[in-house]
Amino acid sequence: MARRITIGTFSAVVIWCAALFAQAPASKPDANLLQLMRGTLYPASNVLFAAQEDPSKQPKPADASTSPNPLTTTYGGWTAVENAGLAIAETSRLLLIPGRVCSNGRPAPVSSADWIKYTADLRKAGLAAYQAAKKKSTDAMGDVSGTVSDACQACHDKYREKKGGEKDRCLP
Repeated sequence: MARRITIGTFSAVVIWCAALFAQAPASKPDANLLQLMRGTLYPASNVLFAAQEDPSKQPKPADASTSPNPLTTTYGGWTAVENAGLAIAETSRLLLIPGRVCSNGRPAPVSSADWIKYTADLRKAGLAAYQAAKKKSTDAMGDVSGTVSDACQACHDKYREKKGGEKDRCLP
């Protein structure tokens, strides 16, 4: 009996520690802002923009399970377009993680009111793209592509497109 209590207690402690670890925030983000953009937002937005033409007309790969094109993978077509909209919406939250830096090492302005607004607009644009993709309509994707582009451009105009180039990024 004593052994069962010890094993049970040990198991409870392990589960409790695992739960704490899973909820503990990372000390700092793993990717800088440029890496996050290139790894998530850029490819997801390209899927959305490509869906202004019928995704089912993409050339079929020899093996969809190994296709590097999101539109022709096993989960391609309109499913990929829906997922791209959701990826943009979800990634917008990653842009707000404290400690994120720009590619030049400057802190991303995650607590600035305009940055928070830009990320909220990006999230709305991603969700709008998801809703448009569910319609499986190239016209709907054409309409929402401008919304996505505008959301990206608003932030880029202020924080990315600088006369001094990369060294001045993330400065207001």
